[in-house]
Amino acid sequence: MTRRFTLEYWVDECWYVGKLKEVPGVFSQGETLKELEENIRDAYHLMMEDESLSPVDAKAEEIEIEV
Repeated sequence: MTRRFTLEYWVDECWYVGKLKEVPGVFSQGETLKELEENIRDAYHLMMEDESLSPVDAKAEEIEIEV
């Protein structure tokens, strides 16, 4: 399965730095835009791997936060 995400990126002291807009916590960097794209894919896969290791008795609920 393929999903599409928005890569927000900027240049910081000759490094391309970016994050996936739809997935909080997925950040990476690279010396080129292509390298950043490869690294952000790796970061996404690592995060999804970690999430699959959550405790069996973990619970989740939706909450409201006033902003």
